[in-house]
Amino acid sequence: MTAQKSKIGLELMIPFSILFIGIGSLMVYKGIWEGVGIIMIIALFIGHLFMTTSYTIDGHTIQIKSGLFFNKSLKIDSIRKIVETRNPISSPALSLDRIELIYNQYDSVLISPIDKMSFIKALADVKPEIEVHLKSKVPISQENHLNK
Repeated sequence: MTAQKSKIGLELMIPFSILFIGIGSLMVYKGIWEGVGIIMIIALFIGHLFMTTSYTIDGHTIQIKSGLFFNKSLKIDSIRKIVETRNPISSPALSLDRIELIYNQYDSVLISPIDKMSFIKALADVKPEIEVHLKSKVPISQENHLNK
């Protein structure tokens, strides 16, 4: 079993922090206590996402968890391609340093494991025929052939 937390990128953490501290400070200054409560609840929810987003490979399944609402189990045999990306769309990834898992015919999910290369290697160990497209490194499938 391989388990990794999501990488936490400053490109997401800093803007959220500035936004919540700025709006929260303004609301405290203006005495808008209901707004401060709402900001605190939202900040706790986002903090919970940052603490619980993880990816676990167990046998032939990858479990992707993020907060209370995202819990996806995916068969590794259904993964066709892994693509390195910086796509900013909403996903269970806390960094823009992401990989896209393309599975089934048209489905995909973006994740950001702390150690992308070891995570990709763990997936390729289960299903060696997964296509891997990295921006600047040797594809894992070629790396596996080089090490044999």
